[in-house]
Amino acid sequence: MRMAHDFAAARIAAQHCPELTSRGPRPEESAALLAAFRRDLARLLADDLSALLSGDRLDVAIGEPESLSGADALRRIGPVAANSLIRVGATGETALLSFDFATAIALTDRSFGGDGRTGGGVPEALPRSAALLVEETATMIAAAITRASYGDQPPPIATASAKAGEVIVRSESAARLKPFALDDEALFFVIEIANRQGCTWRAGLAMAAARVARLLPGGSRRVAPRPRVPRPPASGMAAPFSEMPLGLHVVLAEFDLSLARLQTLSPGDTIPLTVGRQVPLMIGETVLAHGSVGTAADRMAIRLTRLPPAAPASVPVPAFARGARP
Repeated sequence: MRMAHDFAAARIAAQHCPELTSRGPRPEESAALLAAFRRDLARLLADDLSALLSGDRLDVAIGEPESLSGADALRRIGPVAANSLIRVGATGETALLSFDFATAIALTDRSFGGDGRTGGGVPEALPRSAALLVEETATMIAAAITRASYGDQPPPIATASAKAGEVIVRSESAARLKPFALDDEALFFVIEIANRQGCTWRAGLAMAAARVARLLPGGSRRVAPRPRVPRPPASGMAAPFSEMPLGLHVVLAEFDLSLARLQTLSPGDTIPLTVGRQVPLMIGETVLAHGSVGTAADRMAIRLTRLPPAAPASVPVPAFARGARP
């Protein structure tokens, strides 16, 4: 008796896409990936940010993220800060990077060779030099996040992330940048940057939790250590400061008036001036050069005649460009 039979399928067997058949990482696996990502990012930033901060050897730490609602994350940052909306990662995720004004000014001071310590009054508006430094720092951090998200794999030559690792827009109002919905879960990281001279600077990095999950490198990929390359410290002749406009002025005359005379001044009074043969060209309180006053193309002009003997080869940067009020 023949017991074998040939059976035909009544319909095509179900075929499921990888998204349905593959499982995501377990919570403990996600935690391990995030911890490795934070370590990789901290190592990259310690190397990259050194060039902006006078070549300091840096120690960077990225704390465990705090889970907040989007509204609470914005409240944590505050109504006014140096905020940058950045694009990062293989899929071009968006994140919010924030420095308070005091930290932005201290970082700018250190980039110009100052001690970089926070303290003193904070201006209502960020000086142009500090805004430039914040943008350059945010660009470096965005690029480092993108490299960390690839792990030890080289970035694809042409992907949707071609513009990843950049500053999209800056604003003093974090809410105006709309980095995530107010009721979304957001992860808030604190980036702590310290040098060997005892200065510590902090920045806040906030990102929707779903975006963080897409940002993490998969499996056991790690960022390969890179050799430390000596870099020159930031200077006024290099980016991001070389294009910053600085206000100069020429002092044509100086004279004395008594307090009694000052109190009697009125429109129409004439005050005689004696313009010297040599007048100073100044930036803030610093004398850059001396020259003689004349005309050029029907406009007043100054012809430089001498520089101070002790003047450095590069143009000195006034205190207000490093963050102090003029």
